[in-house]
Amino acid sequence: MLKLTQKQIGQRVMELRKAKGLSQEELAKSIGISRPSLAQIELGNRSVSVFELMYLSHVLGFSTDEFLSPDFKAEEEIHNETEKTEQETGLRISVPDLQVGKFKNVLLYILERCAGKPNIGETAMNKLLYFCDFNFYELYEEHLTGARYKKLPFGPVPQKSDAIINQMIDAGQLNRIKTEYHGLAQTRYIPMEKADLMQLSAAEMTVIDNVIRQMSDWNASKISEYSHKDMPWLATKDGDYISYNLAFYRELPYSVRVYDDENQELR
Repeated sequence: MLKLTQKQIGQRVMELRKAKGLSQEELAKSIGISRPSLAQIELGNRSVSVFELMYLSHVLGFSTDEFLSPDFKAEEEIHNETEKTEQETGLRISVPDLQVGKFKNVLLYILERCAGKPNIGETAMNKLLYFCDFNFYELYEEHLTGARYKKLPFGPVPQKSDAIINQMIDAGQLNRIKTEYHGLAQTRYIPMEKADLMQLSAAEMTVIDNVIRQMSDWNASKISEYSHKDMPWLATKDGDYISYNLAFYRELPYSVRVYDDENQELR
């Protein structure tokens, strides 16, 4: 793990803050410090406590290992990735294929359905995406968006989502607004255009609709707590990517697939 200077830490915090579209005042309020204190952190003139780093990881969406890595990037380039395989403990593991266009359509569809719900801020939105992706994979053994999720302190977070969302904002597809929900700072996204339903199959929309029906009235705390009891989350180390194959080890109420008890085949 790379040992960073205060100046390097400050630079990375600033880059992550800007990638999230947050002002210094907004980020400072979210982590419980003053704006001048955050400014001093970004300038490298003030150290960051363990608790402040934990709050920063939640608000800015990073793991400690990722933040301290020599390969750190605040915002990764986005493109459709080719599917590949990895060898881990002798098993062939499929690495999902990110479909940027599909991710955008799923996000727009979710936000359309939830646009009037004040509880659907960025945290809840990320969890809805997670359950849509993992429920679809458990049912059909195919990826919905192909997004990869990391186990971060407050729940699974889709990687590269900041870059995709910023691209959508620049294209006029989304609008980012800052508000409060029950006295807490909240980032919300408003869809400025409708999802292209021709790009979503009936099976995909059914899975998404079921997730929205079950969870879209939950606040960020409830949906985060629920995600922390899902087997893919439980079986993954902090900061690691969550394997889609772990969806097949779910039990009720998380499992969405009906298995034969003896051979675990779909009925």
